[in-house]
Amino acid sequence: MKIYTKQGDKGTSAIYTKTVIRVDKDDTLLDCYGTLDELNSHLGLLAAQFDLMQKVETVSFLQGIQKDIFDIGFALSDTDKLTTEAVNKLEIAIDNMQAELPPQTSFILPGGTILASQIHVTRTINRRAERNLVSVSKSHEVNDIALAYINRLSDYLFVLARHTNKNSGKPDIEI
Repeated sequence: MKIYTKQGDKGTSAIYTKTVIRVDKDDTLLDCYGTLDELNSHLGLLAAQFDLMQKVETVSFLQGIQKDIFDIGFALSDTDKLTTEAVNKLEIAIDNMQAELPPQTSFILPGGTILASQIHVTRTINRRAERNLVSVSKSHEVNDIALAYINRLSDYLFVLARHTNKNSGKPDIEI
């Protein structure tokens, strides 16, 4: 099978829902797909970096998140598989990491270690994906669980960055 079809050469793309529809490549739905794909790519980068550190549990958790992000994208065009259990897993992970962190008493700047900085970049992409999902929800059906999940994911990434810095001996950069 060839990777190129030449069908998008004039600025449109097919979306495979219950029926195939063609939309302009700047359609809000395609923009959202693209941002979810970018988020998933950055999550893969994080997983690879944690893999180098032999943090198997974190790698597995991040790969689970990648599958959930794929499910969110798939749900925009077809069937929603995401459940509240996925949101609960994020909340448990957040609570477990936060229990090991000093209380946050001020705003902090993204940064610290290179890995924590990359986590913050991923978090900002996640926030854009959330904004895209909200925009898409105005013209397409978006499950409330997907919106809750993507909102909670940014919290998870924020705490993961703080936790990563703490484990590396780097304090939060408070402002």
